[in-house]
Parts: sequence; structure tokens; C-alpha cells
Amino acid sequence: MIRIFATTFAGLLGLAFGSFLNVCLSRWPEGESVVEPRSHCRHCTHRLAWWENVPLLSWLALRGRCRGCKAWIGWRYPLVELAVGGLWAISTWHTLRGLDGGRGSSWPDLSGANISNFLLFIGAEMALCWLLVALAVLDFENLWLPDWLTLPGAALGLVFHLVNIGQQWILASPSAGPLSDGLVEVRHRLYTYSIKLFLGIFAAAGLILLIRWVYWLIRRREGIGLGDTKLMILLAAWLGLKLTLLAFCLGVLLGAIAALLLLVAPSARRGQESWAQNKLPLGTFLCIGGIVSSLWGGHLIKLYLRWAGF
Repeated sequence: MIRIFATTFAGLLGLAFGSFLNVCLSRWPEGESVVEPRSHCRHCTHRLAWWENVPLLSWLALRGRCRGCKAWIGWRYPLVELAVGGLWAISTWHTLRGLDGGRGSSWPDLSGANISNFLLFIGAEMALCWLLVALAVLDFENLWLPDWLTLPGAALGLVFHLVNIGQQWILASPSAGPLSDGLVEVRHRLYTYSIKLFLGIFAAAGLILLIRWVYWLIRRREGIGLGDTKLMILLAAWLGLKLTLLAFCLGVLLGAIAALLLLVAPSARRGQESWAQNKLPLGTFLCIGGIVSSLWGGHLIKLYLRWAGF
């Protein structure tokens, strides 16, 4: 019962934060404040009443159009709200189950943890999902992955992991003897884990930089921006190298499918090279891969290993 209530509450809270994210996504590219002025139509500046700001329901009631000028609001608004609300609900449901199987070894096992650790972990999951949805939409609409989102997001992932893993080792270390010996053991394990985590970050960033360099050698122009490199750093800081590589593979696969669809589209066939001039938002596909890896990466890897016979 508590699990159902918490999941429902997280989903409703996610709808509200998804609505706020829509405001950010509309104003950040224009350099506008997300606080002032109040929510308004981007076409006629009609200020929205409270009932026009209810997540998802207002868009449905207005049939996706402004009450003042009847301008089309766009599908992005309900989709972002649904995405954040749904992801927060799924994250809460999985986290309250106290499992680490859906995330892989980079996420701590929460079985037996106290309520503060549960809340910390749920909050971290929510923050990661919110960040990845924001970056996915920004790159899709503007081909823009701002440093002030990716770099602080990566730092937040590092802080979460180091603090949470340190707490887990302190509470559950089987070799804990006297306090001083336990702290020495924790410090050693934390140091080892930190080295492993930072090496994963460097490897993830190096993968994108290598691809970027090879593309430049072949085409003599940039094909992947540095924003994608920083996004990979963010993913590695949160997910670890194994799940980040899975996110990268999923992102590349989605990007390849999008490129094929673009290639066969009628508009792309107007010129022999017009399709090659289109820029694909790799960051969007990487964010989708990161979300999938965060929630179901461990299961996907196990299924693949079983299918491959390992």
C-alpha cells in the first residue's frame, strides 16, 4: 500500500516538475528568466489562469491551443510532463523494491537501508531523469547541450555516489571492528571505488573524443560536438562505465534508425547530398539510452549475456 501511494505521489509530483521544465525549455534558449514574467502564451502573451496551468489536464481541456489566440501549443508540453511523471513513478516503484538488479553494479543495494537512504536514492533518480529529459529536449529542439547543465549534473552524480557508497560501507561492512579500523577499511574501499569511477568517466569521454577525431580526419569537419562529450561524462558519473557504454550503444542504434528514416524521407531525396547535411541530435539519443540504462540496464545486460551464452 505504501509503495502504491509513494509511486502515485511521485508521478503527480513529476507532472508538476515536468510542467516547470516546459517553462525552462521555452525560456532557456531565449535567455529569459524562468521566474518572471508569469506563464503566458508565446504568441499573444496571454497570461494563463491557474486552471490553464494544471499539468496535462489543461492541455487536454484546451485541446492543445491557446484560449486567447487559438495558436497551437505543441505536443512537447504534454509529452515532457508525461515523461517526467512516468519516469519518477517508475523510479520510485523500483527503488522501494530495494533492488539493484535493474541498475547494475554501479548502483548501491538498498535492501536493509533506512528511510533516509531510500529518500536520498529516490531523489537522486528523480534528479537524473529530470536532467536527461531536459537535455534530450534541448538538443532535439536547439542542438544545444548547455555546460551549466551537464557539468554540474556530472558533479552531482559523483557526490551522490561517493556519499551513498560511503554510507553503505560504514553501515554494512562485514569487517568493521573498532571504529578506527572500520574507517580505514571504508577509506580504502572508497578510494578504490573513486579511482574506478573516475577512470570510467575518462574512458566514456575519450570514446566520444576518439570518434570525433576520426570523423574529422575523414570528413575534415566536426561531426560530434563537445557537448556530447560532457553528456557522456554526466552519464558515466551517474551510471558507471558499463551502463554508460550500454547507453551509448542504445543511443547510436536510435541515431542510426533516425538517420535511415531521414534518408528514405521524400524531403531528403530532393538532393543527392541534402540528407547528409542534416544534423542529428546525438545528445537526445544518448539521453534516451541513459534513461533506459538507469532503469533497466542491469536486466538488459543479463539478457544479452544469457543470449550470447555467457
